[in-house]
Amino acid sequence: VYESKTSTADFMKGMGGNREITPEMQKQIEERMKKMFERTFILNFDKTASIYKEEEKLDAPGGQQQGGRMMMSMMGGGGTHYKNAKNKQYVVDNEFFGKEFLIKDSLPKYEWKLEGESKKIGNYTCFKATAVVKVSESDFRNFRFRNNNNAKEGDKKAETVKDTAKAKKTNFTDDWEMPKENTITAWYCPEIPVNQGPENYWGLPGLILEVNDGKTVILCSKLVLNSKEKKEIKAPKKGKLVTQSEYDKIVAEKMEEWREMGRQG
Repeated sequence: VYESKTSTADFMKGMGGNREITPEMQKQIEERMKKMFERTFILNFDKTASIYKEEEKLDAPGGQQQGGRMMMSMMGGGGTHYKNAKNKQYVVDNEFFGKEFLIKDSLPKYEWKLEGESKKIGNYTCFKATAVVKVSESDFRNFRFRNNNNAKEGDKKAETVKDTAKAKKTNFTDDWEMPKENTITAWYCPEIPVNQGPENYWGLPGLILEVNDGKTVILCSKLVLNSKEKKEIKAPKKGKLVTQSEYDKIVAEKMEEWREMGRQG
């Protein structure tokens, strides 16, 4: 069982410039985001494959509604996330704008750097590994708020401030940017010799019990080995078959449509 938490600071900073949002509204948004960004997932694994899926909660905020499900898929949720370390493939079923997609692609090849550090997670001794990873453009947790204070002094700065004010008026999403890559820190446990982990993380000499990308922390809170309850580990099959880059393109185009609508509104 993994607990996933994403920092909402960037999102709130992005909204801070919007004059139409009252402090009460901001508090409500913050509460809702906190709920959306604190989620529980279950990883079932055997020696070669795994299934990572969000634990179904009855009180999930808007979980069953169209919008709620879409937000979840944009925040790294998706449906069933299947990884096969033997044939190095992953399959994810995702719903986006009312359409079912089946993303099938090769597992990312992480250039893990094994560090000397160790720490305990529960009763397990884990070791640190880091890697620079290419960011998934359809995972909106990766958005960063663009820092407009880095401009040169003088005209350039005045121009940036002016542009920022203009962008705030048109659409606050204009102030966001998606980094190309990210450094992640993982903690793996050699006592459990499977090269699996949460989400798309894999490839270490032991089960990954914690991952931190600077914004999202995924931490194992409970581990049951040789469970009596046998769970079938099979890839999902429903949805329109696409590669990861095809899916990212579909999401990017839809987001661009949204931005245009925001500018015209």
